[in-house]
Amino acid sequence: MVDVLLTHSYHLPYDTKQIRKMQPYPPLGTLYAASALRARGISVTVFDSMLVEPAAHFAKALEIHRPRIVAVYEDDFNFLSKMCLTRMREVAAEIAQSAQSAGAIAIVHGSDATDNPTLFLANGFQYVLSGESEETLAQVCSALLRSRNIGEVDGLVRLDNAGVPVFSTRRLATNPGWQTLPASSRDLVDLEPYRAAWTASHGYFSTSMVSSRGCPYRCNWCAKPISGNKFHQRAAADVADEMLALKTTAGVQHIWFGDDVFALNAAWVQQFAVEVTARNASVPFKIQSRADLLSEETVRALRTAGCSEVWMGVESGSQTILNAMDKGLKLQTVVAARERLKRAGIKACYFLQFGYPGESWEELQQTISFVLRTRPDDVGISFSYPLPGTVFYERVQAELGLKRNWIDSDDLSVMFKASHTTEFYHAVREALHAEVDSWSTPLGADALHTKELWRKVYEMEPDSRNPDEGFVASGLSDASAFVSIQQLAPAAEG
Repeated sequence: MVDVLLTHSYHLPYDTKQIRKMQPYPPLGTLYAASALRARGISVTVFDSMLVEPAAHFAKALEIHRPRIVAVYEDDFNFLSKMCLTRMREVAAEIAQSAQSAGAIAIVHGSDATDNPTLFLANGFQYVLSGESEETLAQVCSALLRSRNIGEVDGLVRLDNAGVPVFSTRRLATNPGWQTLPASSRDLVDLEPYRAAWTASHGYFSTSMVSSRGCPYRCNWCAKPISGNKFHQRAAADVADEMLALKTTAGVQHIWFGDDVFALNAAWVQQFAVEVTARNASVPFKIQSRADLLSEETVRALRTAGCSEVWMGVESGSQTILNAMDKGLKLQTVVAARERLKRAGIKACYFLQFGYPGESWEELQQTISFVLRTRPDDVGISFSYPLPGTVFYERVQAELGLKRNWIDSDDLSVMFKASHTTEFYHAVREALHAEVDSWSTPLGADALHTKELWRKVYEMEPDSRNPDEGFVASGLSDASAFVSIQQLAPAAEG
């Protein structure tokens, strides 16, 4: 019997896009919560639903461990958790009902629960933890296990005796000591299924870690229900120690840093390279960062530490759209960063999004042209997704229908009045992915297929426009950067 059974609601086989990619990572945020509970002397085990079917196996975990408390603590470092997918919401509700049937108290934490606490209370949870909740979880569990009054706890939502939701005075919990938490409790999950999945699909084993939490930038489409604009940075020596442990004791061959923004502090990156080198801790790793953080010195330090791949939030090849997003980024900065990374032998990859309000076919063509001109090593393309608490959401809220969340990460429905239909954005996404993929294939391979995908885009475009799309971005900044099918055809042919 344990005090707390921790789990999360993401299950890879429920997400067709992610199952194709087959890049599963253990629930790091859940494991940090386990460390916080252990620091309070609370016994804890973890049911990891990533690769194991949740319903039947969770019931078995309940039977084996007979916990007094079940906490669905989502992985705040997994971007999929931040997307508030309805499939995850359904799994969480099933877990809550199973926990209550077993006589356990059900607690939930995550981006979706923070945004919609009353919905989760209505689906069987007795307590919702909002914000940075590791210490809040430990505090609440400690009180419940000792049958003490919980009292006023930041970020806590619960029902009173009349079934009315009661909110704490401070809506979000904060955890300023997160960076000093004990290392995440990786011993509570079995890494071998992850190793097998990675090795079978990619030929090597990758796992995740973080050097920081949060992001201080204010892109108006980015939801930050957990940390807001706060930023926490771990000591460079501690991060290097963890890398060494993963390399030597877990046999990890690659690391994905799940930080929202890596390399925010240039001096920290320099120290990090020194600490990694001193320990011989280097393994290839990838990060996500901003182009305006990637100076020559920072790129050199990243290369020294072992960085092999950087994903930059480029979002659009139209300066007008970047300005409308409050991105605070200039396209020429992206060009410079891409060249620096190329010279250092580091892959430069772009996150892009289609359909942001004000993006017409002209701006979308600018994005296509920008990708063709700068030739990133890879692209990740999503569609603008309004999440509560963002300026973007407020801008399009009146246009939203009944559907407010994607089912899984491959849903990609446009849920507001964009300039074009969802089907058209899918066509552009497929063509641009094929175009970028063709650059790393033998000369001429699939050239005809790529050309046909672009032809389909140009044929679809006139009939795919939404004539009453409301928001209009003003002042085209790069109107000459259009791309025609005639320009694309030679590129597709090699």
